[in-house]
Amino acid sequence: MKVPFIKMHGAGNDFIVIDNRPHYIQKYFDNQKLISFLCNRHLGIGADGLILLNTKVGYSFEMVYFNSDGRVGTMCGNGGRCAVAAASRLNIIQNKTVFFAHGSEYTAHIIKNRFPEVHVKLKMNDVLLYRKENTYYFVDTGSPHHVEFVHDVMMMNVVEEGRKIRFSSAYKDQGVNVNFAKKNEGYLFVRTYERGVEDETLSCGTGVVACAIAAYLSDEAHKANEYHIKTKGGELKVRFSKNNNLFNNIYLEGPATFVFESCIEI
Repeated sequence: MKVPFIKMHGAGNDFIVIDNRPHYIQKYFDNQKLISFLCNRHLGIGADGLILLNTKVGYSFEMVYFNSDGRVGTMCGNGGRCAVAAASRLNIIQNKTVFFAHGSEYTAHIIKNRFPEVHVKLKMNDVLLYRKENTYYFVDTGSPHHVEFVHDVMMMNVVEEGRKIRFSSAYKDQGVNVNFAKKNEGYLFVRTYERGVEDETLSCGTGVVACAIAAYLSDEAHKANEYHIKTKGGELKVRFSKNNNLFNNIYLEGPATFVFESCIEI
């Protein structure tokens, strides 16, 4: 069976997006090996993850996200923005949407649509689970993130150092995404090792949100509620409010870019 797909990336974080609203291919994607094969950069299409757009009563669509290892993932911020852009191209939505992903409701709207790049603003879940440790911050933004601020982020061996932390005893139960960040004047530069991909990705949506919150927590004198983030794959913007111990009104904003559309034989 030939399955149409869209290849996209959100600031370099790339995905295979499949319209599965008829649910005619759901049975094929219960196969972890198939998804891993499709995401393989040498043998398949190649991507950091695969996204299914499913029908969900009461919502524009449901986003089901798989990591490149074939396992169902937690919330993916860049994936959510790409899903919104893809839904617009498929005429599922217009400029605004409420969709369902990983057990939660998300809202988003398209700020600018100039194919092949669509600028999407996604409202993320509130963040209540965070803590400061001696040398790092832990922030759960829908996916768990370990954040370290380093002197020279560009010289970091992100894969080697990230893998040590991701598989360390502190995170042995579920693993963690690992972010190394550098504060610069006017912006943060972030590099991320993602669990499930088990490699550095060019950007990570939930990761840059975690880094923005960690930057807020680490700066006692000049706290900001908006952060411009640079990654190896592009630029993103994070905005939020803080009420008591809760971070809310969290928005992740940036480009979602179409790369190509094709079909693959399943």
